[in-house]
Amino acid sequence: MNTPVTTHHRAAAPGRRQALGRMGALALLLGARHLAHGATIIAVRVWPAADYSRVTIESDQPLQARQMMVDQPPRLVVDIDQLELAPALRELVGKVRPDDPYIGGVRVGQYQPRVVRLVFDLKQPVNPQQFTLEPVAAYRHRLVFDLYPTQERDPLLELIAERERALQQAERSMSDALGDFIGRIERPLPEPTVAAAASAPLAQASDAAAPAEARTAAPPQVTPDEQQRIDRLVVVALDPGHGGEDPGAIGPTGLREKDVVLAIALKLRDSLNSVPGMRAMLTRDADYFVPLHERVRKARRVQADLFVSIHADAFITPQARGASVFALSERGATSSAARWLANKENAADIVGGVNTRLARDAQVLRAMLDMSTTAQIKDSLKVGREVLAGIGRVGTLHKRQVEQAGFAVLKAPDIPSILVETAFISNPVEEARLRDEGFHDQLVEALHNGIRRYFARNPPLARHRAL
Repeated sequence: MNTPVTTHHRAAAPGRRQALGRMGALALLLGARHLAHGATIIAVRVWPAADYSRVTIESDQPLQARQMMVDQPPRLVVDIDQLELAPALRELVGKVRPDDPYIGGVRVGQYQPRVVRLVFDLKQPVNPQQFTLEPVAAYRHRLVFDLYPTQERDPLLELIAERERALQQAERSMSDALGDFIGRIERPLPEPTVAAAASAPLAQASDAAAPAEARTAAPPQVTPDEQQRIDRLVVVALDPGHGGEDPGAIGPTGLREKDVVLAIALKLRDSLNSVPGMRAMLTRDADYFVPLHERVRKARRVQADLFVSIHADAFITPQARGASVFALSERGATSSAARWLANKENAADIVGGVNTRLARDAQVLRAMLDMSTTAQIKDSLKVGREVLAGIGRVGTLHKRQVEQAGFAVLKAPDIPSILVETAFISNPVEEARLRDEGFHDQLVEALHNGIRRYFARNPPLARHRAL
């Protein structure tokens, strides 16, 4: 009775060997990456800025994570499920910069089987926001952590701090309205010291603490005379497009729009700050992402008299060339190209990464911004014509009149707003010019002169700027 069974097993053995051989060959073809369980980390990035610091983990599959705050010293603990520790994730340790305002360091380890733990040692308490982003543009799945200060920065006080730096460059600075009372501004408290915890085990982070609510600094006290001088300031909000996770358009040789427009905006800020009674505020002063509605909110918080968004976009063909100036439109775009460009710029939030769970907080603001007035658009067209005339003397114009379209960053109902396309970075000749510091200087001079001509002919309305 045993003989047939033995014969059967012997007969089946070659078949099993063949099947195993085929599986082995398939495994060799697939490689370790395809056989690994869980997601594969593609890249990790850290974007430090004074406004907030962002940590992005990009992977080929969606990641699920849990976070908790612990104190003494302050730390953010993140557990990522269904993940094995990989070299790409360890790179996060070296991505933290010494000048990061919020992150002192990060530790990475395999906390449990299939659970990776990240511990961010913090320089100060933060209000962390965690969210995920679906694949878009060149990105796959992204897990994002935004670390906001528990005390929000006041942009008007930042203008005062900017004036302090200007004091070192010009003797006449003391006559400026802000320079008169810089010394009276309350300085922020020293940041808490972070204990050296690099060698501490990951499991130490166990007790959760709720993040503090964001709050603004107490305003300084000013005299009526000082308030009057502040109210008379002309404040220009400069908005370098894109930043951080959103590189903007990329030229044929790799020049990134976000880098070019930031360099131009920094020079323009210095140029405008040299004018007595005029101050410039940047919506971003480094390489980090700012949502479109937040750019407008920053300008409104300093009660800006003008908003200028600076770009260097691409078009579907490399032949497109020349500078353009845009204002908002009440009745649709003035050309198909303007409509295409507005739709492209308005998609920046999708690429840069906006926390959709916080989007409800901005709904009231967006509804208000949609009520842009005819007077705002009329003033925007005026300043647009002055700026267009100036940059037309520097290089080629794409259109000789100010165009209009539904750009989201131009929707402040109480601030004349324009968007300047300095050149088409997709054009090889213009990309080369955008690399040239001399061309930057020419653009800055043209923008500076156009802005000053506008205010000379259209003095801003009286304002009461509450610190």
